[in-house]
Amino acid sequence: MIFYFTGTGNSLYAARQLGDGEPVSIAQELPKPASARHYRDDAIGIVVPLYEFDLPRPVEEFILGSTFDTDYFFVVSSYGMHHGGIAERVAARLEAAGRHVDYYNTVIMLDNAINVFDMDEQRKLDPGKHIDEQLAAVRADIEACRSYIQPANQEERDFYQGYMQHPFDLHPSESDPLYRVTDDCVGCGTCARVCPMGSIRIEDGHPVYNYRTCANCYACIHACPKKAIHYVRYDEPNPEARYRNPHVSLADLVRANCQL
Repeated sequence: MIFYFTGTGNSLYAARQLGDGEPVSIAQELPKPASARHYRDDAIGIVVPLYEFDLPRPVEEFILGSTFDTDYFFVVSSYGMHHGGIAERVAARLEAAGRHVDYYNTVIMLDNAINVFDMDEQRKLDPGKHIDEQLAAVRADIEACRSYIQPANQEERDFYQGYMQHPFDLHPSESDPLYRVTDDCVGCGTCARVCPMGSIRIEDGHPVYNYRTCANCYACIHACPKKAIHYVRYDEPNPEARYRNPHVSLADLVRANCQL
């Protein structure tokens, strides 16, 4: 059994490659009461993107608030440039909270952080990342029930420490919003349907954000067909470039994330 959390489809694609059958969306499971989130299988895994060199907040909430009856629990984090030693740090934190992790590894994919990267340039890097080969190796590890926590080399530790000294401020609030919606918006509601947290509603043909629940997953920005959603605090390297994993459809993201 594999669970995933996704904004642009990378983790959904990875989850599909790591197991047989359709993986389970965390966005659809999280609203259920903890008493209903009891899962049993020989092996259970979480496939999730790296957010600010950590687990996304709702994913950690899901893990700690659910019961996993399994002999083998694994986590795979996707990332775009640096993983910052996430496996060691998060595995230790989950262990301290009573959630033993048998296997934690990372897979480098395209980086969809459009406050930093030009997605047109990122697409050019796709062939050199050998994504399918990485996923095949991780799948082989999981099928063999390998015990492994990816160690962090000094470069990744140093990068993480440097980032933490000057992190991007990606925590929106009602008084200090992270996004702006331009007049190009046509009120189609795509942003609301792909939001895994149900943080967007359409009022008078315009999206309204509930920043108290926003996970800053980029789903709304990348999925907007009119490119009408942009950052307020940061200048995007290429405001005309957006991304969705080429193996994942918009309908897939809606099925995974829609809370309407």
